[in-house]
Amino acid sequence: MQKIIRDGQTNYSGQPQPDYLPVSKSEVKKYYHSEELDVVLVTGDAYIDQPSFGVAVIGRFLVAHGFRVGIIPQPRWTDEKDFTKLGKPSLFFGVTAGCTDSMVSNYTPNKKPRKTDDYAPGGVPGRRPDRATIVYSHTIRKVWKDVPIVLGGIEASLRRFAHYDYWEDCVRQSVLADAHADLLVYGMGELQALEIAQRLRAGEHIEDLRDIPGTVWKTAQRPKDAAVIPSYLEVRNSRKKFAEAFLSVLRAGENGTQRISQEQSKVWVVQNPPMRPLTQSELDFVYSLPFSRRKHPCYGNQNIKAEHTAKFSIVTHRGCFGDCAFCAITYHQGRIVVSRSIESVVDEARRFAYHPDFRGVINDVGGPSANMYGMACKQQNLPGSCTRSCIFPDICPNLDTSHEKMIELLKRLRNLPHVKKVFIQSGIRYDLATQNPGYIEEIVRYHISGQLKVAPEHIEAEVTRYMRKPDGRKFLQFLALFEEANKKTGKKHYIVPYFMSAHPGCRIRHMVALAKFIKKLGFFIEQVQEFTPTPGTLSTCMFYTGIDPYSGNPVYVPDREERSVQRALLQYQNEKNMKLIKAYAKKHGLNDLLEALVYLKK
Repeated sequence: MQKIIRDGQTNYSGQPQPDYLPVSKSEVKKYYHSEELDVVLVTGDAYIDQPSFGVAVIGRFLVAHGFRVGIIPQPRWTDEKDFTKLGKPSLFFGVTAGCTDSMVSNYTPNKKPRKTDDYAPGGVPGRRPDRATIVYSHTIRKVWKDVPIVLGGIEASLRRFAHYDYWEDCVRQSVLADAHADLLVYGMGELQALEIAQRLRAGEHIEDLRDIPGTVWKTAQRPKDAAVIPSYLEVRNSRKKFAEAFLSVLRAGENGTQRISQEQSKVWVVQNPPMRPLTQSELDFVYSLPFSRRKHPCYGNQNIKAEHTAKFSIVTHRGCFGDCAFCAITYHQGRIVVSRSIESVVDEARRFAYHPDFRGVINDVGGPSANMYGMACKQQNLPGSCTRSCIFPDICPNLDTSHEKMIELLKRLRNLPHVKKVFIQSGIRYDLATQNPGYIEEIVRYHISGQLKVAPEHIEAEVTRYMRKPDGRKFLQFLALFEEANKKTGKKHYIVPYFMSAHPGCRIRHMVALAKFIKKLGFFIEQVQEFTPTPGTLSTCMFYTGIDPYSGNPVYVPDREERSVQRALLQYQNEKNMKLIKAYAKKHGLNDLLEALVYLKK
């Protein structure tokens, strides 16, 4: 086995890669001069060969290390033949629901079927099943009874322990216990996938791969060397136990050295400690792979929205130390931000010049938060050495919040001869930006296409503390700096704020205060975020249990009727929403709310 897994010393094969990874037997023979693949990846998304798509990254990474890889995108799960189109892989099937949880892809926050799917050809919904990870693995096992199955992607990662499922309104057991699979990869997955492939090729059995960091495995017996958290039956029957188990999982991730286990209905699932993050050189290598940045030719002229969104966008870093309670990025990617080198990012932009579709505009440069690029703990803390949040309730003094590397990177990109514009559209962390007004001026002058997205989510401290976000004062500070930058540069750019309704801890009075804030500042909210409980987040734990797992104290959770009213208050200008709010106020005798409506109508 190569040493890459243990000490980061990489010996890449450097072998030529195909233009696209095969999706048919004819392509397998054409690209690999063989009819047998080592690994077959099955995904709920259309296949787009772009580094923002996990399946493309894992596939390219394995090919670069000498493995033959094919992809089955959006198979018809009712037709077993779709799972045989690439034959039987010699090593394993890798299964993912895609870039998002399949239930999030298929349903709105109101549990209604979505009318479009950005990751499907033509935007046609229904191309992936509900709980795709489970469905795909079941079908594969019917066809190929003796081939190892490895689960990965966001759906598997966030459902690796017993979890609350909003769409069924119940607690479900680990996806690994429900699926006919052997192993689950959590986190970004390149190193885990490589070690699994290498060890299986070396002759080990899938049952022996129980020591790989960043994986979860199952066993019939209680493991002897793992801490035990409350079982599936316990967390299903006790909300207090659910909160206890959730906190244990969070702390295991922060600790970085502890193996934990949870009993399901018939098996135990065991989580190994997290895999180390990629080094900068390894991350640079991943993004240097020969992605075509196009959908596979099998789709012909069918439009896939996700292809256009990401085609000429650049990912600059991984990880997020934001710790937002409603977001799963930290739970999935980890708290440690690993940034690509400036040369790596610039080289990727240089390659755009050879793409026939490039027109000189880089749509986005960023990551989970665009302006975390180049930031790190001054003490270079690794998991287990520090459990303090980097920016909540305030910014840790050990966090280097300098934006100089980001400013230098943007300058290098916009000065490339074939680049006309470089935009930041993925959103920035505004509380970090206030630490460096020069950065705000830089992006206002060069990198905004009229609007800048920021996500204050709320302004009331009683709510934002549950969100683990700063309150409205920090947002107002950012607005003042933004307007000052507009004046200095002679621009007329605008802020597009994202606010959230119905988050745990949020009451009607908080939404009234937010509506008044929106009115005072003259915002018109076009897109409304109603809190949607998704597996693996602190907010979902509070939503289901009504408990803050950190303190053990009760948390207010709005019911379905109130959720709709809170949402309506974000768009109070809409007459239909006004009627809904007024009817609710009269029904519940809320005179304060009626008085607020008079103010909002003015």
